[in-house]
Amino acid sequence: MAGTGETTMTHLPPEILTNVFSAVSDTRTRNAMSLVCRSFRCLERRTRTSLTLRGNARDLHILPTCFRYVTDLDLSLVSPWGHALFAASTSHQSDPQQQAIELRNAFPRVTSLTLYARSPVTLHLLLLIPWPNLRHVKLVRWHVRPPASQPGADFADLFHRCRSLTSLDLSSFYHWPEDLPPVLAANPITAASMRRLNLLTTSFTEGFKSHEIQQITAWCPNLEHLLLACTFDARYLGYVGDETLTAIASNCPKLTLLHLGDTASLSNRRGNPNDSGFSDEDARISRATMVEFFSGLPLLEELVLDVCKNVRESCFALEVLNSKCPRLRTLGLRQFHGICLAIGSQLDGVALCQGLQSLSVANCGDLNDMGLIEIGRGCSRLVKFHVQGCKLITEKGLRTLTCLLRKTLVDVKVSCCLNLETFAALRALEPIRDRIERLHVDCVWNGMKESDDGLGQSLLNFDLNKLEDEQCFGHDFASMDSEGTSQNKRQRCSYSPPPEEVEIDDSLMQSNGNGYWGTTWDKLKYLSLWIGVGDMLSPLPMAGLEDCPSLEEIRIRVEGDCRGKPKPSETEFGLSILACYPNLSKMQLDCGDTRGYALTAPSGQMDLSLWERFFLNGIGTLSLDELDYWPPQDEDVNQRSLSLPAAGLLQECYTLRKLFIHGTAHEHFMNFFLKIPNLRDVQLREDYYPAPESDMSTEMRVGSCSRFEYALNRRQISD
Repeated sequence: MAGTGETTMTHLPPEILTNVFSAVSDTRTRNAMSLVCRSFRCLERRTRTSLTLRGNARDLHILPTCFRYVTDLDLSLVSPWGHALFAASTSHQSDPQQQAIELRNAFPRVTSLTLYARSPVTLHLLLLIPWPNLRHVKLVRWHVRPPASQPGADFADLFHRCRSLTSLDLSSFYHWPEDLPPVLAANPITAASMRRLNLLTTSFTEGFKSHEIQQITAWCPNLEHLLLACTFDARYLGYVGDETLTAIASNCPKLTLLHLGDTASLSNRRGNPNDSGFSDEDARISRATMVEFFSGLPLLEELVLDVCKNVRESCFALEVLNSKCPRLRTLGLRQFHGICLAIGSQLDGVALCQGLQSLSVANCGDLNDMGLIEIGRGCSRLVKFHVQGCKLITEKGLRTLTCLLRKTLVDVKVSCCLNLETFAALRALEPIRDRIERLHVDCVWNGMKESDDGLGQSLLNFDLNKLEDEQCFGHDFASMDSEGTSQNKRQRCSYSPPPEEVEIDDSLMQSNGNGYWGTTWDKLKYLSLWIGVGDMLSPLPMAGLEDCPSLEEIRIRVEGDCRGKPKPSETEFGLSILACYPNLSKMQLDCGDTRGYALTAPSGQMDLSLWERFFLNGIGTLSLDELDYWPPQDEDVNQRSLSLPAAGLLQECYTLRKLFIHGTAHEHFMNFFLKIPNLRDVQLREDYYPAPESDMSTEMRVGSCSRFEYALNRRQISD
């Protein structure tokens, strides 16, 4: 307490205090600040611009009305999740229209809205009195379109009433490609004002057809961001080819972000590491069209082309990309071949895109170690590098790339690369071990036996001084000037460049005798892992990830078919080994792509409840604040439900404050969570396609969810 006459924070001018409050983004910190005094509460309310409501849809009568300066409003998590916002009956407010008007009036300054809209009625009621400055809308829905609604009905009120709309995000909205184009045609003024359009909807099976893409880009000529799902397979009608790419560049020359994703790439499954990287069919995209396409989009800053068919001889087109799109900072390519030829000492292809800060390469069948080295030489500003499904690259190439990019690279993903199992990938990242902040690796333990004693010392002596070794690469390696550009003069290397030529510390090219430069991942904050069903997580520390003092968040994705798998030899998957990370507070455990028998396991095989017990054993030893859990599923009945063993093991996480279950659960299983002392926020989310229309059990019923939420909210929590 300040003594009499002393100056305190409350004596600061309101203008300064307003700036201080505006700089605080953490919700709990803002809540604590608002409790200091009345003036602080007023300041906090006046400076809060973003709000996510997680109450109950039937309790809109207790809607907060003091956040009148909020501009970014998220209503997509109002529970019971998955039910229409104004459909829940209540004794306090029986008129849905009046509910919608009160909700609209409580937040008069909204410019950005996120909404779960299961039926067109929700938007119709909410926009009876539209927000005059509404610019951005994101719609969420995992259920199929109501049978009675007409195509386009979900968007008709939005485009008709919100003339100032400039951004629409439908990436999490279950709809059909034919729904949107007629609405754009009927509202040309609103369509022409659109700046951002996200149609990368993961529920699509075929995506937007070529003529629909041409219509959308013609009606929205001022687009700056365009993300959409399509198909590049020429065997289907409406595939994306030369004509479509030319139309996009011609109709929308102001694009700064373009993401074209084949629907086959949206499943996010790891794929087969034994694939060559070449598909059976070629995309109908010519080199001349790619050159014309890049030339027509000079403002591009981010480009992602997830083409799941072969795009051959792309080297020259990517060189044009560098000269025609000088602002390009992010590039993602899938199934592009010849992106970096690495012939002789001259840089070529994507290696000439020297302004890139993020590069993602997937299923590039001919990318080898020399190509990686050229990328490291040319793209010297890379902060993020993701590689997936490239079977020719090895530990040597990746290790050299990380040496070349040591001063900038902090985000790395290595997935589904045949010659880069876990031990090899982590050894290759040793030069940036003390700098990397985000990492994804696949838990493939093929090299464990070879690495137990020396952890792969056969490779640890590799350095740039031996790049001339024909057995390793068979190519010359060029010297570089201080800006990373290649000299015209070729030279044969016993490569020992001066510091001003290649910025690699000499110490980085030498191991410390046991194969490591260091043992600590000092700055690693986010770790993502893929692991096959039936494999163990236990070898993770042995692979070199035992010392991560700053690790805060981990995502574990378990994928595979349990049916026919033998019973695991161990009792637990290995979550307890994560207790060695002292700051780990957030976990995403995704078993959603783990398939098995829900209730009908044949004799001698495990059903999903036993697999869940295996996956979750030991989770109670972790000090987690937040947990997102995707239960495994039985695809035959389209069910992803929490089992009794899973509920019992989750209740042992006594430190949890937030628990999100991406599936369903019986009401009596949910009551287990009431024993977690500080648990404040629990959500059930049927966020998978298509979500079940109805459940015959107590799962996801409005009454069941409401009773649980009431019991959860009436508890006293110390802080």
